[in-house]
Amino acid sequence: MQKNEPRAIPCRDQLITLGDLESFKKELLDEIKNLLQSHSSRTHKKWLKSPEVRTLLGISTGTLQTLRLNGSLNYSKLGGTIFYDYDDIAKLMKENEGG
Repeated sequence: MQKNEPRAIPCRDQLITLGDLESFKKELLDEIKNLLQSHSSRTHKKWLKSPEVRTLLGISTGTLQTLRLNGSLNYSKLGGTIFYDYDDIAKLMKENEGG
């Protein structure tokens, strides 16, 4: 079915062909891809707190502290709260991917 063609209203006794199913499958997959792309292109938080970083990376409090102390992960401290730049976390992950 072309995008400009009007859709027929299905009725109970209507036969569905393999072509109809293929068209439906393609439309459905395209729609899912669009939803996933729009979801992944949403902006993320610029600054994350320690619990968010631990959850994101799947690491313990001690491991996060080690990353801070050895300079692997930059941070900013405001009052008693430590913040991490999301871009620094992504960079760290990229540098350590693959093993």
